[in-house]
Amino acid sequence: MTDISNSEPKDATPSVIAQQTTMLNALPFSDTRDFDDAARGFLGTIENATITNPQGRTVWSLEPYGFLSTDQAPPTVNPSLWRQSRLNMQHGLFEVVPGVYQVRGLDIANMTLIEGDGGVIVVDTLTSIEGARAALDLYFRHRGLKPVAAVIFTHTHTDHWGGARGVLEDDALATGRVPIIAPNLFMEHAVSENIIAGPAMLRRAQYQFGPLLAKGTRGQVDCGLGKSMAAGSVALLRPTDLIMATGDRRVIDGVEFEFQMAPNSEAPAEMHFFIPRYRLLNLAENCTHNFHNLLPFRGADVRDALAWSKYLGEALQLWDGKAEAMCGQHHWPVWGAERIGTMIRQQRDLYKFAHDQTIRLMNHGLTAAEIAETIQLPKSLEGAWHGRGYYGHIRHNVKAIYQKYLGWYDANPVNLDPLPPVESGRKYVEYMGGADAILARARADFDKGEFRFVAQVLGHLVFAEPDHAAARALLADTLEQLGYAAESATWRNAYLFGAQELRQGMPKVPARPPMPRETLAALRTSQLWDVLGIRLNGPNAEGKRIVLNWSFSDTGETFVLNLENCALTYSEGVQAEGADASFTLARATLDEVIAKLTSFPEAVAAGKVKLSGNPMKLAELMGLMDEFPRMFEIVEPKRAVVR
Repeated sequence: MTDISNSEPKDATPSVIAQQTTMLNALPFSDTRDFDDAARGFLGTIENATITNPQGRTVWSLEPYGFLSTDQAPPTVNPSLWRQSRLNMQHGLFEVVPGVYQVRGLDIANMTLIEGDGGVIVVDTLTSIEGARAALDLYFRHRGLKPVAAVIFTHTHTDHWGGARGVLEDDALATGRVPIIAPNLFMEHAVSENIIAGPAMLRRAQYQFGPLLAKGTRGQVDCGLGKSMAAGSVALLRPTDLIMATGDRRVIDGVEFEFQMAPNSEAPAEMHFFIPRYRLLNLAENCTHNFHNLLPFRGADVRDALAWSKYLGEALQLWDGKAEAMCGQHHWPVWGAERIGTMIRQQRDLYKFAHDQTIRLMNHGLTAAEIAETIQLPKSLEGAWHGRGYYGHIRHNVKAIYQKYLGWYDANPVNLDPLPPVESGRKYVEYMGGADAILARARADFDKGEFRFVAQVLGHLVFAEPDHAAARALLADTLEQLGYAAESATWRNAYLFGAQELRQGMPKVPARPPMPRETLAALRTSQLWDVLGIRLNGPNAEGKRIVLNWSFSDTGETFVLNLENCALTYSEGVQAEGADASFTLARATLDEVIAKLTSFPEAVAAGKVKLSGNPMKLAELMGLMDEFPRMFEIVEPKRAVVR
């Protein structure tokens, strides 16, 4: 019987140890080429990859992962995940080919540095400004000081653009002399993925990445793509040059780039490129050393597995046999035309197999859960290390494919309008004979290793009786064992963080900081209104109508902001007669107010805002806005009522 007397992490159970042994015997652990590739071209690093901010706070360090120095996985970590976690410990500056370098292990993502005729082209700028500066300084230390000739964002995820301010000087930003190149629709998708859905996504990301878990053999060991989320300062910069179509070329600091568009693959706006001078292929995040996510736990648009496969096939048509090195924006490179071609073909077929077989089984009438139980990768892909599900996983990727085509509803009317978790939990507990009866059966099944069902049952009990200590403890122990057995880093992190929150409650975290002024400046004014609209509390706005005119002196834009029918809408290029109030100001002043560098009354008093009409209508509108919490319950019922 499991021990529920304390909240400390437990040992792996015999059933989990048996699963680990089975995997150890099933996979080709004698193949160590990835370790050779991950270390190849090493030039130097920062001790323990430690990066601090100007206040001395550590924003990134691999020192807590020292426990990964041993070859053999402990019983509490899946041996395949242990291998990937050790590979992701390689950090520093590496030469890919002469003239092309990568900084790896200073963030979950990579920075690629391509030398031109007079400067260096920076491809992806990591998550934080501090990390980007440290990475560029490391490059300068080994390759000499060079001007940044251009910045390229391969796609829209924060770990690839958040640090851009750290590689561009103030005068470069002010003058625009350094181009910032990105795929078409970059800003639209960067905003929708990272800002509009940001509050919920950041909370869910704690489960995906496990940043608040202790690092260790019973805690967080990796994220599959890299070690963890980076802390530090983040700012979004608007691109100055968009790549619009496959076949587009740019000559940047004397170096020719050939681009391939890959929208709706790993990101809604993403692109690849080939550099003939260096015979280098970069497939961004679409051909990395793991099976990627088609729908990450943090949330996102469902990614198109069929399109993803086709882009990899198109990359082969464009460049197969031409590239002698292939690097991505995560993990380590691959060298040699034959090995590059093999990896791309296997990755192409991995996404195509997952797509086609999911649709085949779906058309036989299987639901998403049934497909996940049925589908099995072919042996040729199962044995390819880069196809393992360290970040994505076949069992949840097939559910994403099903969702993309058919949505959340499995067509069984029983599941059309089920009770929410608290109400259904109470009825399940009643039907199963009460908490004591559930716990007795759950403990017996726990000892038999039937963790998946035990978790489902105890989940109902915790939602019915969230303060039931024994139920919380046993559910935590159950999730922990599921985490120990998981090959996917994201599954492990989710299970272990769920266990931690059941035992200790939600972590205490600082309040959400204001949006950085640089990020605000990068947003179009219409995007600011979109962000404001999602904060409107509809029920509180019942029966209210407010019309506000806005005129921006520095951009020449005009807008009407309209609250009606509990929805906030806007019209661009017009002004409303009879508006409740009208405001004339610089767009930069509005940015300062939103960034909390000043207040609206202070800006009015300083003469930065001219107004007419009833300015209290703006205060009334802002009083209808919700402030989103940084934390909310996930593995237990919501304590606060949301309406």
